[in-house]
Amino acid sequence: MLHFFHTSDWHLGQFFYNHSRHYEHECFLGWLLEQLREHQPDALLIAGDIFDVVNPSTAALKQLNHFIAQAQAQVSHLQILMIAGNHDSGHRLEQVEPLLTKYNTHVVGLIEWLDDNTLNFDKLLRPIYNAQGEVCAWCIALPYLRPAEITGNGQDYQQTAQATEALYQQLIDEARRRKTKDQSLVLMTHAHMQGGTSSDSERPIVVGNAEALSTQLFHDDIQYVALGHLHRPQRIEHEHIRYSGSPIPLSFSEVNYKHQIVKVQLKPNTPAVIQPLHVPRRVPLFKIKGTLDEVLQKTRTLEASNPLPLAQQAFVDIEYYSEMPPPPDFRQQVEAALPQDNYRLVRLSRMAKPLARQTVSDSEDVSTPIAPPTPAELFQQLWQKLGFVEDPQVLKDFQQLSAQAENPDDQDTAQPVKRQPVIPAPPDAV
Repeated sequence: MLHFFHTSDWHLGQFFYNHSRHYEHECFLGWLLEQLREHQPDALLIAGDIFDVVNPSTAALKQLNHFIAQAQAQVSHLQILMIAGNHDSGHRLEQVEPLLTKYNTHVVGLIEWLDDNTLNFDKLLRPIYNAQGEVCAWCIALPYLRPAEITGNGQDYQQTAQATEALYQQLIDEARRRKTKDQSLVLMTHAHMQGGTSSDSERPIVVGNAEALSTQLFHDDIQYVALGHLHRPQRIEHEHIRYSGSPIPLSFSEVNYKHQIVKVQLKPNTPAVIQPLHVPRRVPLFKIKGTLDEVLQKTRTLEASNPLPLAQQAFVDIEYYSEMPPPPDFRQQVEAALPQDNYRLVRLSRMAKPLARQTVSDSEDVSTPIAPPTPAELFQQLWQKLGFVEDPQVLKDFQQLSAQAENPDDQDTAQPVKRQPVIPAPPDAV
């Protein structure tokens, strides 16, 4: 049996409206050490975005290294497998792997091609051992893929999606060849999956989510898919394909998330046993909305406690609505209304209009898959945004050009008619 933890998107070193999150991350890592000691897993999988920036601070680096040393001390047989996310520098993460291996920790920051243009499978396929030292599973550890990494070995740059699918297929096929009937198969990657629900704190990988992957990539032999990138904990189409989510809220859009890590138990040829372990929130976030008077009233009613150090004070985001400009000292009024040394006002902004009633709560479990827009839909959106008059013939021409781009060798594709866009006259035109 394989017993492991799945976590991701730590974003160590993050500054939130110029406030360090070091204290909150320290609380999370301390809690995680307690879970390791209690549950004694065989492995800890960290699915990317370990740091918030590609050049993390010394404090963030020390925080990670200190945790790894403590984790190995807590669980002597623990393996830690980490991959790079889109916020990480794969090169930088791999620089210290020779030292981390002494703590049974392995890092995959970049994929690697051999001289014959084949993948270095030994780097991307990692055995996972149980406490007795036996290989109980294989982990496909695939970091965030940048187009240049997968289209520079005989692949056409314009065919990134096809190259990505081919790479996944090669790795899965090789992993299936290596594993025995008594071993499990796990895949860990950092990617945006079709149907995933995002927050406003994730950095878009490609405009329009055109890079979103389909779960059809994953073979049935894979018993668990450990995903990183989206901060909301969620499953994608199947119980065993999951984002663990971020351990702390990285924006105010994540106020209602229940942050977690995922505890997974696997037996060969058996569905995964999955249990979320919820991470306690040490520093609250409050989002207040309303008119000027409502905002002041809500801030006065916030719960007060003994004075707290700055790093432990709650974050407050306020959006107010007013038809007239607010008083010049309105920010001072809000700060005076907040209980002293308990809250940090990090943003005060004016709404253009009153908030409409939300039809879907942030806390609701959104499970309806949302496919990424097609090229034609993106073209129509841009065409309308530029103010051009809708013209069916223009859309037909675009679709013909798209067909030509996808099938450059097809000489029978009709050539679109060249035409000038019909631009609406400005409002003051005679």
